[in-house]
Amino acid sequence: MPKPILSLLLLTLIAAPNAYSQTPTFPETDWPWWRGQTRQGVAFAAKSPPIRWSEEDGVAWKTPIPGRGHGAPILLGDQIFLITADESRRVQSLLCLDRNSGKQLWETVVHQGEFYNVGKREANQKSSWASSTPATDGKRVFVNFYCDKAVYTSAVALDGELLWQQRLCDYEIHQGYGSSPAIHQDLVISSADNKLGGVVAAMERETGEFVWKHQRPELPNYPSPIILNVAGKDQVIMTGCDLVTSLNPRTGEVNWEIEGATTECVTSTVTDGTHVFTSGGYPKNHVSAVVADGSGKIAWEVNTRNYVPSMLEKDGYLYMSLDAGVATCVDAKTGETMWKSRLGGTFTASPVLAGGMIYATNEEGETFIFKADPDKFELIAENKLNGTTFATPVICDGKIYLRVAKTGDGQTQDYLYCIGPSTAAP
Repeated sequence: MPKPILSLLLLTLIAAPNAYSQTPTFPETDWPWWRGQTRQGVAFAAKSPPIRWSEEDGVAWKTPIPGRGHGAPILLGDQIFLITADESRRVQSLLCLDRNSGKQLWETVVHQGEFYNVGKREANQKSSWASSTPATDGKRVFVNFYCDKAVYTSAVALDGELLWQQRLCDYEIHQGYGSSPAIHQDLVISSADNKLGGVVAAMERETGEFVWKHQRPELPNYPSPIILNVAGKDQVIMTGCDLVTSLNPRTGEVNWEIEGATTECVTSTVTDGTHVFTSGGYPKNHVSAVVADGSGKIAWEVNTRNYVPSMLEKDGYLYMSLDAGVATCVDAKTGETMWKSRLGGTFTASPVLAGGMIYATNEEGETFIFKADPDKFELIAENKLNGTTFATPVICDGKIYLRVAKTGDGQTQDYLYCIGPSTAAP
């Protein structure tokens, strides 16, 4: 075959939409990655989740988790996956639990050895060595860990076999590390912003080989790469490092990039289909709406401190549970505040939208349920579990999964709660 024809054929195959595997899809009963199938913290409403529970009532099961961690669980069929770090054993692990009973099925040690500066805790005291949420493609589970001055993405089979491990880059701890992997077509995409100069990188899901790498500024920053269909195309959105950046998820090429975020961001951005919304807390407080068509326009910006919990978008309005314990609703088109109401406590976990209700859990283990209504704040219920909560709850198939840490006799023990009707065999 003549070389020009062969080259044209190769280019055609590369450009063809069906040249790559499709991003996996899941039934509504699964929660495959950070912030759920929508990647925006929205639960499917096929079954209504509970609105009232306590330590004594409404708990289907709770199970102890070895070690500590602030990463949320994910759900796939009858399995639950979450990561943990056990400093006493010097291991960082992926755990698999039975979804019906909470029983631990297996543990895969992903990293073993001395954690960097264990005991000195250079990171923020609220951070952990297992603060990421896994992601699954239905065949493998992908996890991110900081270990030994670097960040790694690893793939584990559904039976617990460690399949591959890829070193993203050197990493200097500032506050901590908690970026979660994202799935797109046949790729897994991870990020590791830090003061040594980080990356956003895409790896083949099957082999772990790098497909592309995008270098980032030498600044501390904490969000996860979020893949959103906005302005008519899929975009990887990264906020922070003083930038709002859009990448082509297939190639890593920059779609557009503008100044319009603070240096340090934590939240995962959401979209209304036209804008992406950024928020940060250092060196200034801000929430802003960036037009995501590459025009470089910032539609609005307000001086609001929404640093750690991610936002929710519903029907043209943004809902937030601010770090300082205040719920607020903002018009997504104008930035106008519709209402504010004090909840109480300090918030690290992100809120979840389920069936028109917002579930917001503070660090003291209190979950506030209020309506997603732009006209007024209406509190439906308050529920408390005994312990502290930094991990975002998962709401799926009529149940709520909450990671809670309990302290007693100088020891801290993590538990995973399943709130809802029990389906376990007697």
